[in-house]
Amino acid sequence: MRVAVVGATGMVGNVMLKVLEERNFPITELILVASERSVGKKISYKGVDYTIIGLQDAVDTKPDIALFSAGGTTSEIWAPKFAEVGTTVIDNSSAWRMDPTKKLVVPEINGNLLTKEDKIIANPNCSTIQLVMALAPLHKKYTMKRVVISTYQSVSGTGVKAVQQLENEAKGIKGEMAYHYPINRNAIPQCDVFLENGYTKEEMKLVKEPKKILGDESFSVTATAVRIPTAGGHSEAVNVQFENDFDLNEVRKLLHETPGVIVQDNLDTNTYPMPIYAHNKDEVFVGRIRRDESQPNTLNMWIVSDNLRKGAATNTIQIGEYLIENGLV
Repeated sequence: MRVAVVGATGMVGNVMLKVLEERNFPITELILVASERSVGKKISYKGVDYTIIGLQDAVDTKPDIALFSAGGTTSEIWAPKFAEVGTTVIDNSSAWRMDPTKKLVVPEINGNLLTKEDKIIANPNCSTIQLVMALAPLHKKYTMKRVVISTYQSVSGTGVKAVQQLENEAKGIKGEMAYHYPINRNAIPQCDVFLENGYTKEEMKLVKEPKKILGDESFSVTATAVRIPTAGGHSEAVNVQFENDFDLNEVRKLLHETPGVIVQDNLDTNTYPMPIYAHNKDEVFVGRIRRDESQPNTLNMWIVSDNLRKGAATNTIQIGEYLIENGLV
């Protein structure tokens, strides 16, 4: 299995390499790829140094799988070039997510849709992945009508520049700004750019992507995405109205039995999900599970996950594992 990691020097690329090693992904040849300014640099994987190569050189090697985390523009140009030589591309950018000809995949939910013909597969937005991991079993049982989401997102979702801004501000150092405003001791109600409807791109991803992943347009979603001064891990306050009523113990049982989901919900011990505990973990953590007493058939819950792992690198690699296990590459 010849595997290319495109964007190997970036924040998600680094985590991809870590996850590939941890999960002992079956690699016979590893090809590390980045932009021209990084070509020639070396990165260590499993104690071996690999030299970064450019995109065209990587295409010429015809890898079996290419794990992309190099931004939307790069993916739009280069993913088709890899696909043309027979490579299966799993893309972590937003470039292909809403393309009707491409699958948007969380393996635990809709991996069964994948076929050998899928040469460009989209990895969902980090906030979407943790959301649908918790919603999917509940939607199947109770049928969602409306979802209201407020996110509390880590600066790592913006990238290394934003992490550096937070670290600088915490130390009182002036430096380059990833945001329009200070992030330390602040909350910025803007993730990504604003669109004509007054929502940000991030918010509209949360509106559109769950419907595609769950294969259902019948429920409605609205979202507010906020950037907060945490270094890793996204949190979401989620309010879900269902067609059918539910039992809270059954809700907890359904979530507990969902692979990749861990319920942390014990008020007696103040146990609930937090980014500090989700750090470097692949699971999605759900807690503060309670009935919305303001209207019928409505649930509140709190969802936390490491946005660089399950929200990006791990989900991408799990798609690759699914393809290999099912003989699709």
